[in-house]
Amino acid sequence: MKQSRLSIVVGLILAGIFGLLLFTFQVRQTEVAVVTTFGKPGADYTEPGLKVKLPWPIQNVYRFDKRIQNFESKYEEALTEDNLNLMVAVYAGWKIVDPKVFLQRFKDGSVNEAERSLSGLVSSAKNARVAKHPFSHFISPDEKNLKLVEIEQEILRSIQEQARKNYGVEVTILGIKKLGLPESITQKVFDRMRAERQRLVLQYQGQGESQSIQIRSAANKDRDEILSKAEGEATRIRGQADAETSKAYRAMEQSPELAVFLQGLTALEQTLKERATLIFDQRTPPFDLLNRKADAPFKQP
Repeated sequence: MKQSRLSIVVGLILAGIFGLLLFTFQVRQTEVAVVTTFGKPGADYTEPGLKVKLPWPIQNVYRFDKRIQNFESKYEEALTEDNLNLMVAVYAGWKIVDPKVFLQRFKDGSVNEAERSLSGLVSSAKNARVAKHPFSHFISPDEKNLKLVEIEQEILRSIQEQARKNYGVEVTILGIKKLGLPESITQKVFDRMRAERQRLVLQYQGQGESQSIQIRSAANKDRDEILSKAEGEATRIRGQADAETSKAYRAMEQSPELAVFLQGLTALEQTLKERATLIFDQRTPPFDLLNRKADAPFKQP
């Protein structure tokens, strides 16, 4: 009796598990899913959790990875705005955001087919945007001319709406992976870059010459101002000296004996600057001043 009850309980548990497997399914954190009814897409699920369905063949579940997937376009030629060939390869990151559209667009939700379609879409957008820019926006000796980031954003924006609407995917990142030159135009590009570099050299030389002229002109102006001020000051000092000299001459003219005395003192000072032994007649000028009495008066003329 106990054994039969146990068998019934086990049977019920197994039936419950079997029924759970038939009528439910699990959507993981990294997945999106679509439930089809007799082959036609119905409900789609973008959030994780336990979901309800009817058993096969009435309903079937298609699961897709919703994490970002990457691919690279072909390394191929594109024509720039100024009719120069450029080799370009881009990479893109995409993810499924509308699983129902994705399943309808690609048989059984094939990721490989999706990447082939996206590759064509990206290639067309890349060629269209490259044709809107001159060669110098891609390759240039002047960093200010480069517009790679802007071009990448232009390509990305031009495909996002179409990719979401037609493929059910969102292109989240896109960048230029590789740039190159076809052998047929490599020399032309180098010649053009050399000419551009030479133009910059001449431009910088012209700017340098202009600045040199300005600097020399300013220096000459400052020099002339300084010399003018110095000459004016020298003239003023000479005038003062001449005035003092005239004053001294007038004083000496009034007292010639005082003038002779002062000149004698100056000569005596110059003679006795160095240590020396002198032998002279005490009446010899200017040494005769040594015999002069301190209180001896000067004779007026």
